[in-house]
Amino acid sequence: MTSSSSVPAVHVNEEVRTALSERRAVVALESTIVVQGLPAPVNLDVADACEAAVRAAGAVPATAGVVAGRAIVGLTRQDLEALADPSRGAAKLSARDLGLATASHTWGATTVAGTIALAHRVGVAVMATGGLGGVHQGASQSFDESADLTALSRTPVLVVASGVKSILDIPATLERLDSLGVPVVGYRTRHFPGFYLEDSGVDLDWSLDEPEQAAAAFAHHRVFSPTGFLLANPVASASALSRDLHDRALAAAREAVRVEGATGQAVTPVMLAAFARVTGGESVRTNRDLVVANAALAGRVAVALASSAT
Repeated sequence: MTSSSSVPAVHVNEEVRTALSERRAVVALESTIVVQGLPAPVNLDVADACEAAVRAAGAVPATAGVVAGRAIVGLTRQDLEALADPSRGAAKLSARDLGLATASHTWGATTVAGTIALAHRVGVAVMATGGLGGVHQGASQSFDESADLTALSRTPVLVVASGVKSILDIPATLERLDSLGVPVVGYRTRHFPGFYLEDSGVDLDWSLDEPEQAAAAFAHHRVFSPTGFLLANPVASASALSRDLHDRALAAAREAVRVEGATGQAVTPVMLAAFARVTGGESVRTNRDLVVANAALAGRVAVALASSAT
């Protein structure tokens, strides 16, 4: 690691920088789904589809990551290909890791926490992801909880996600978000999504039906609170896994996590691999469909937010 007293810059690509200067809609996208979340070649196809969905909604996509120590908002396709190359050994970067990664010239893909930290730093207020991290089963003993939750509690960014992965403790995750002051709002639903399922079985207090309503609610929220805002968008019925297949895959995923002793950031890759194996790849298709749909919704919310600010 090199020593330097200079403050690391967050590099913003020209298209994103221009959009921000003109107060146009921008949507941040994570890079961990490309690097650690999905298998090749689906991963890069999904990255392209998410950026296309954001553009179709009238917004500018801004995928975040760290390339050879350069924190970037607005990765190029070439950057993503390099990050996703297994020989690169790109790290998985939460918000806590960004300083270390930039100081040590590391390559890394950003989680939700890492992405919203970079997004907020440059003025991007909306992000899309597949699923938020949460409280892990047995967290009362292990204290195993995703940094996404605390990052949302201190970063005023609206995140569109299809709930959290079902291997997590969903009621505990929602209780934790409540304690942290992060509003959780269903998009056209009163039920918290279960990622691969439309409904996790946990009810929500709030629901909004249009992107304009979500943008207005977030704008009002920022007047009263410094926290983020979670807009929970359920996977479409046609893309969701059947309950039976999901439950069999979930049991296998929990067993895989137990056998491998995975904790923290290592849980999600193990879980996703188990789901893909048991579902014969259907879970990968579901993951793709929901994250692209979330990118499209985030684009519409960002457009509405930008319109209301002008």
